[in-house]
Amino acid sequence: MSVELPFAPVDTIIRRNAGNLRVSAEAAEELARRIQRRGATLAAEAAEQATADGRKTLMAADFDVDTDRDKDGLALPIAPVDRIARLDIDDYRVSMDARVALATVLESFADDAAAAAAYLARHADRRTVKAEDVEAYFELRQYFG
Repeated sequence: MSVELPFAPVDTIIRRNAGNLRVSAEAAEELARRIQRRGATLAAEAAEQATADGRKTLMAADFDVDTDRDKDGLALPIAPVDRIARLDIDDYRVSMDARVALATVLESFADDAAAAAAYLARHADRRTVKAEDVEAYFELRQYFG
């Protein structure tokens, strides 16, 4: 699976959570990969809900998100999020509100991961957030929710 999400916005998300720490390119790449996986999974689940409701269009409600979010306030760009949404589903449309909703969910997911990765880097007494910090967060997350 190629990564559809550009690394620059992911790097921005990590940096806003990392404070004065540096961020390795590998950390942004790893988090982008994780965001993409999560987005494809969420879109597949939304497609199941749409099918159950007799729809072929994913809606914001399928992502359980308030639709009042302004897309201009998001760090994650909408076009790549739309491509991520379509990775594991065929023959579905994705409404603009659904794209913004998915981007909102994924940005929150990324913020949580970035904050934890920065914490882990500080705990390791390093000045750089590395891919191993992102990986460690996701490994720990499976045990602690």
